[in-house]
Amino acid sequence: MKQTLPVTRFGNYEFRWGEKTYVMGICNLSPNSFSGDGIGPDVDAAVAQAKRMVEEGADIIDVGGESTRPGTEPSADIREELDLVLPAIRAISAAISVPISIDSYKSGVATEALKAGATIVNDIWGLKYDPALAKVAADAGAPIILMANERDAPPKAGIVAKVMADLEYGIRTAEAAGIPPENIIVDPGCGFGKTLEQNLELVNRLAELKKFGKPVLLGTSRKSMIGNVLDLPTEERLEGNLAITAIGVANGADIVRVHDVKPTVRVCRMSDAIVRRGSVDD
Repeated sequence: MKQTLPVTRFGNYEFRWGEKTYVMGICNLSPNSFSGDGIGPDVDAAVAQAKRMVEEGADIIDVGGESTRPGTEPSADIREELDLVLPAIRAISAAISVPISIDSYKSGVATEALKAGATIVNDIWGLKYDPALAKVAADAGAPIILMANERDAPPKAGIVAKVMADLEYGIRTAEAAGIPPENIIVDPGCGFGKTLEQNLELVNRLAELKKFGKPVLLGTSRKSMIGNVLDLPTEERLEGNLAITAIGVANGADIVRVHDVKPTVRVCRMSDAIVRRGSVDD
């Protein structure tokens, strides 16, 4: 699947969309993480995890300090989040060379995280929660990931149209703030205010997001859509996500956001060899 999207710069890195599927490794610092992998304030553990993921082939490390598991309410107090993410980002950025993204929808958190060494903003609210985040990214020259989040108003039908509308809003807001078009990445937001059937439909129709002319990120790792289909607990959902990853690559995913980097890199490499007509070693 050849693409002609403009190159996006992440710090010192250039991501050439269409040549490969990039893998984003998840570094959850919140002890309330839904997947049970929350590191907490242990900076050494965060650095060790980030280094391991890079060794396994991760192209980006996504650092987050607030749980977004279903049922959690956004917190207006950013102090706890900053206390978790800033020491970790400083240490991780000194230990690895790949780009770091800050997983936050709050302009105050993103501002400090970008100063600390992050070079990407990952906004799970697609600028609906805090539109000022767009200017923060623009001023820093940082790419932004805009996710479609339906937790504020879960739709009963027409999920693809609703996701498209959310992303259109985010793109307009980002570009109005001065973010260059090539610095915007879109994410359908699987698991955020969607039913099982809606999540499956989004993966199946992922290619429709290409209408925006933006790279597409897919994040389904360990989520309930896998558990609901396979009737498996969080820690046993790897194979389910690898299946989604292969189908996602075939349907146009440019980045996949995952907990399990090594097997995902292998699946992406094989999928790319088929879909993008790349090559693999014998």
